[in-house]
Amino acid sequence: MKKIFITLALVILTMSAQAQLLYKISGKNLKAPSYIIGTYHLAAVSFVDSIPGIRQALNDCQQVYGELDMSGLTSPENVMKMQQAMMLPEGTTLDKLLTADEMGRLNAYMNSLLGMDMTNPMVAQQMGKLIPQALSTQFSLLTYMKKHEGFDPQNLFDAYFQKYAQEQGKGIGGLETIDMQVNVLYKGMTLDRQKQLLMCLVDNQEFMDELADKVVKAFYAQDLDGLKAAMDMKMNSACDSTPEEDAALINNRNADWVTKMPAIIADKPTFFAVGAGHLPGEKGVLNLLRQAGYTVEAVK
Repeated sequence: MKKIFITLALVILTMSAQAQLLYKISGKNLKAPSYIIGTYHLAAVSFVDSIPGIRQALNDCQQVYGELDMSGLTSPENVMKMQQAMMLPEGTTLDKLLTADEMGRLNAYMNSLLGMDMTNPMVAQQMGKLIPQALSTQFSLLTYMKKHEGFDPQNLFDAYFQKYAQEQGKGIGGLETIDMQVNVLYKGMTLDRQKQLLMCLVDNQEFMDELADKVVKAFYAQDLDGLKAAMDMKMNSACDSTPEEDAALINNRNADWVTKMPAIIADKPTFFAVGAGHLPGEKGVLNLLRQAGYTVEAVK
């Protein structure tokens, strides 16, 4: 929850300070500043130049770091790791994991989204062997694509910065490994909990659509407070993430990144591009960097 401020001037000042995606990291005897930007994985690359100061920040930095070093994502080894992590155990299919009633609700949802469902043998072959978490991710992506015409999965905001760095002959790196992300995204929950969250998506389409729309709107408004408020929306049911799940997906990773960043930025001025949801809040990367003694300022 946002703090309640006494004066209107203080409210305006605080809101304007958070209406940014790009921040400068300086102080603590750094030879040159580094920068960090909050990204949205599905945002269009065309939005890059709407962000004040971004070209100068990229030019001033000698390397770009993301959550992952994306140059190795398409290697056969890493593709295999991702595929294996997304698949149910051998001999298990989704229709064995879900009850007949749950399959009926899932099929109704899929028909509204895709115009086809798991009764189609080709769909069942492609999607019926995915773990529920992977299926939820696929549905979220398909929903976004349906709402945003012209979406190009080969030309995304997230990937732009490392691609730009390579074109400029600059170094790239990642704060995490593919194994770390696989464990967080696909192996961090039991199949029962994954199934529960899949059915939450299926049964609460209006709420999920509203949440996703708020996240997208806040990102394009460069409103980190609005983004965090959307991420914190609750249904007051088992569909809400637990504190342990929030820690695994967001907070623990933030803390881990901030232990790695000092050595990186002491070596070279670095441009970090990570999911915008990791930046705001008491346990967000911006606040953790400040607690570590750095000056973190919005770039305007």
